[in-house]
Amino acid sequence: MRVYTIGFSQKSAEEFFGKLQDVGIKRLIDIRLNNTSQLAGFTKRDDLAFFLNRLCGAEYIHEPLLAPTQKLFDDYRKKQYTWEEFEQKFLELMAERKIEERISKDLFSVPTVLLCSENSATHCHRRLVLEYLQEKWGGLEVLHL
Repeated sequence: MRVYTIGFSQKSAEEFFGKLQDVGIKRLIDIRLNNTSQLAGFTKRDDLAFFLNRLCGAEYIHEPLLAPTQKLFDDYRKKQYTWEEFEQKFLELMAERKIEERISKDLFSVPTVLLCSENSATHCHRRLVLEYLQEKWGGLEVLHL
């Protein structure tokens, strides 16, 4: 099962939606904790759902279960954790939440992308989510847009 990830930072709306159209995305799962901030620009929850439907014929789902807690995120941003420490704490959080049992594999039955803000997946929790699910479920092919 092929699953994509994308971040909206440093992308124009044209580039962002063009990438989604190019791979035929039909479902976007927003894994941001906060998806209504003015900083989100064209990816604010309601706007994004509208644009996805109109431009890609895609469904929008917000799934905060796949986001770090606000405290974990804030502590990392305040440099109380290194990236490696953040990774470990987030992996522990996903295990504690048992996301592999609470998230249905059916969510990925159509071309699906996980959305977060980071431009690169290298230091983003969207990569960690899919690596964790790959370890638990197997059968995922992950491509970062």
